[in-house]
Amino acid sequence: MKPTKFNHAHPIEMEARYIAEVRKMTPQQRFEKLMAIIEISYLLKTAKKYSKLK
Repeated sequence: MKPTKFNHAHPIEMEARYIAEVRKMTPQQRFEKLMAIIEISYLLKTAKKYSKLK
């Protein structure tokens, strides 16, 4: 099992890493990633709110 890598770098370094990652993607991959983000956002927005305290 590989050790877990945490991304605890300076925000400027994190942003540069993310931009470099996105530039390597094809337009199709970018579109799929955007659709996944939209889908997750919609699911979180429409999810029922549960509370442990009733």
